[in-house]
Amino acid sequence: MRVRVFRVSSYNDPDTGRPGKVIELVEVRPSPSSTTRGVLAAEEVLVAQQIFHSLLTQLQGMGLMPIQRDRVIPKMVLYLTEEEYERLGVRFEVNDEYELVLEDGKLSFKRPP
Repeated sequence: MRVRVFRVSSYNDPDTGRPGKVIELVEVRPSPSSTTRGVLAAEEVLVAQQIFHSLLTQLQGMGLMPIQRDRVIPKMVLYLTEEEYERLGVRFEVNDEYELVLEDGKLSFKRPP
């Protein structure tokens, strides 16, 4: 699944007082308007999408509707000590995207192609 770094912040471990990082990851999914539902001919779908996109763009231009972006769904929060963060070997920056791979009891982060 694709995840985006939503927030990176510092914290101190409440038990040891040692510094660490909190990394919040969200899952990125396409907005529902970009997917088609039902059974229509390809040409009908294309025409409907063009009309919808045109109307949506006009409403957004007038400030009546917010600009739609990908949906974000909270996925994972990592609480890591500075040592754990260094050992992980991934430098998380806000808005970076990764492929989160769950395999054989392991988590890995890969840059998308």
